Amino acid sequence: MAVEIQAEMVANVWQVVAQEGDDVAEGDTVLILESMKMEIPVLAEAAGVVAEVKVTEGDVVQEGDVLAVIA
Repeated sequence: MAVEIQAEMVANVWQVVAQEGDDVAEGDTVLILESMKMEIPVLAEAAGVVAEVKVTEGDVVQEGDVLAVIA
């Protein structure tokens, strides 16, 4: 079952840490958002393989946007 990782706030994508095809464990950092000069790590909510990364560094995301999918 695929798990979508969603943005919890309006922010900039500062760094994409995990790439498509990477294995991740629950709690691993998938990407890092930046908002108001603060870095916010976005963590994998389940173990699996990163099936899709839907953002690139520098993108602006809105609350609820899907950032990545873990299968």
